[in-house]
Amino acid sequence: MKALVYEGVETLVYRYMPDPVPGLGQSLVKIAASGICGSDMHAYLGHDERRPAPLILGHEAAGVVQGGEFDGKRVTINPLTTCGLCAACKAGRDNLCADRMIISMPPREGAFGDMVIMANRNLVDVPADVPFAKAALAEPLACGWHAVRLGSEALDTPLADARCVVIGGGAIGVGAALCLAAFGATDIKVVEPNAVRRATLDTIDGFTAVAPGAVMQADLVIDGVGYAATRADATAITRPGGVIMHIGLGEGTGGLDIRRMTLQEITFIGTYTYTAQDFRDTAAAIFDGRLGALDWTEERPLSEGAKAFADIRAGVVAAPKIILRP
Repeated sequence: MKALVYEGVETLVYRYMPDPVPGLGQSLVKIAASGICGSDMHAYLGHDERRPAPLILGHEAAGVVQGGEFDGKRVTINPLTTCGLCAACKAGRDNLCADRMIISMPPREGAFGDMVIMANRNLVDVPADVPFAKAALAEPLACGWHAVRLGSEALDTPLADARCVVIGGGAIGVGAALCLAAFGATDIKVVEPNAVRRATLDTIDGFTAVAPGAVMQADLVIDGVGYAATRADATAITRPGGVIMHIGLGEGTGGLDIRRMTLQEITFIGTYTYTAQDFRDTAAAIFDGRLGALDWTEERPLSEGAKAFADIRAGVVAAPKIILRP
């Protein structure tokens, strides 16, 4: 098969790779759409030791099952596999499984190729009228769904009455904002420093896009970026007794004002991916339209994937998400 292979810092090569072979309980999925995630960018820049070169990146994908008992099924892929037997899995918090594994991390190749293998239990059926580019958004939007669900449970006021701020106007941030709206929030602002992207965000219903510094105080803050600077902003604008939900994995240290968080009893919750139920619930919300038109993506051929990564790196991409098509 042809695949976009990460071969070193800021180096991606579109070349032939061995065809993947499914094992017991797995299916071979012919990829129709695969999104570029922030974590793919971190690897591309050499900032993610979990994703060493050479490696096929990509874990936001949808396509059609090839062969086997589910041959021909249109599916979106939950890329996070878990053991199903540990205490976390049995408690419905399977995203915390000690044996969790996501495609695009060794030894599992990712979805920036013609095909990928996936456990059958991780495949979610996609209705015939839903484009694959929308179905592939289930993974990044599920991260926001998970964060919003946990944040609403921790908040001391109903979401309908809360001032909500999302830091970052990429797909994670936009998805979190749309999930906030689906959960009942009405006052939602997305902070995005890139004016080109902010202009695109202005066309999306459900929230208001603002420049950094435009927000003074919030009840619930979701950091979809995860840099020291965005964590500093989050702790500065969260009101006493408020909640910070941290999704972004930009960098590992710095930014939190621990003294203010302690004195003002600000709750900080880190979130990682989503549970299997969160993923299914997000996919259902996509399919029935609760998360909006989802028409804010840009599609490019997988063969031009290296240029897509370079354009994101240069800050010239207006869309919150680029979808690659083999």
